[in-house]
Amino acid sequence: MSVAGKIALFVGGTLFGSAGLRILGSKDARKVYTHAAAAVLRCRDEVMREAENIQEGCSDILADARAINEERVAAEEASVIEDSVKA
Repeated sequence: MSVAGKIALFVGGTLFGSAGLRILGSKDARKVYTHAAAAVLRCRDEVMREAENIQEGCSDILADARAINEERVAAEEASVIEDSVKA
């Protein structure tokens, strides 16, 4: 590639970059960024609410499982006591 071609590419890239910065820094672009950030925050809040619901459900399941195990242990202890009394 010739020197003139390289210079033309450099100048074109510089102009394109400058135009891109102006477009990205415009008021319209800021509105888009603001709305996108607001949507992300709403999504995060919804995910956190769902995570809390799941955690509460898991806590309920864990409490029920512990209650079942306690009943089982009590029943086993009662049967051991009955067996020792019969013997």
